[in-house]
Amino acid sequence: MTANLLASGRATPSAPPAEPLFPHPVRHPGSGLHTRHGRFAPSPTGALHFGSLIAAVGSFAEARHPAAGGPGSWQVRIDDLDRTREVPGAAAAILQTLEAFGLHWDGAVYYQSHRGGAYADALAQLRTRGLTYPCCCSRREIAARGRPGPEGPLYPGTCRNGLVSERHPRSERLRVPPISIRIEDAVQGPLTQHLASAVGDFVLRRADGLYAYQLAVVVDDAAQGIDQVVRGADLLASTPRQAYLQHLLGLPRPRYAHLPIALDPAGRKLSKSLAAVPVDPANPLPALLLAWTFLGQPPLPQPPADVAEFWALALPRWSLAAVPHGQKQPLLSV
Repeated sequence: MTANLLASGRATPSAPPAEPLFPHPVRHPGSGLHTRHGRFAPSPTGALHFGSLIAAVGSFAEARHPAAGGPGSWQVRIDDLDRTREVPGAAAAILQTLEAFGLHWDGAVYYQSHRGGAYADALAQLRTRGLTYPCCCSRREIAARGRPGPEGPLYPGTCRNGLVSERHPRSERLRVPPISIRIEDAVQGPLTQHLASAVGDFVLRRADGLYAYQLAVVVDDAAQGIDQVVRGADLLASTPRQAYLQHLLGLPRPRYAHLPIALDPAGRKLSKSLAAVPVDPANPLPALLLAWTFLGQPPLPQPPADVAEFWALALPRWSLAAVPHGQKQPLLSV
């Protein structure tokens, strides 16, 4: 029988959480419950382009705009789990670009490549409770046997009840029960996803030994005390998986807001397009103003003279409610 895992916090009987499903927001020393804690988590696979700048501007503005309780904190995390995809020097270049755009972060920068112990501990918790299993299947085998899914072939469950004879494990997967996860997204609205039919038993540790993004992101968001996640809508479909892992690990669920993805004139995601040229840290104002308009924000009362004046004028006028609700938006529409 299909169960629903909703924001009300009702637990599924098959997999009780280690702690209360949705604990109260993490209290930070010297801060109240109303203070917001946001983050920006780029991957160092290249220079910062306009598509990534949209996410940086949106997450920064939502964390730092004046509101009840005062401006919140904004942290930066470098998602460098897969070192084979990392471009040398990209992480440092991204940080320098953020500073040039007035996107100054709080505290030390987190690096996922330094967090393997925390991911191992989280995976061990799930393994001890019988919620994971080893898998020996290759991508080619899954593609041949799995039915089509929204993000590629779904795992057919070959190893769910034990490894195939004389095969060695390659990865470790989460047992996904027949439940529906409901997400209330502050921009895109409600999303309900039936995990088993939409994504199946997904990988938590890859065949190359690296921890999967879905596990790492929930562990790190909790460790950093993040209570609001503002990012691109290309990650919206991943959010139910992250919510389920938060449920299993007894971690708080942040408030989510997924911003529209910028498309080039051919309708391609900007980051996959030749139009995804790096933003210019020597001339940040044009890109900041374009990102501000792309996110549906009101015109500023006067042209800003520099980056500091841009943020002084922009932050009091920021409204998440004004962000366009579609998951994709042509860049030329602004």
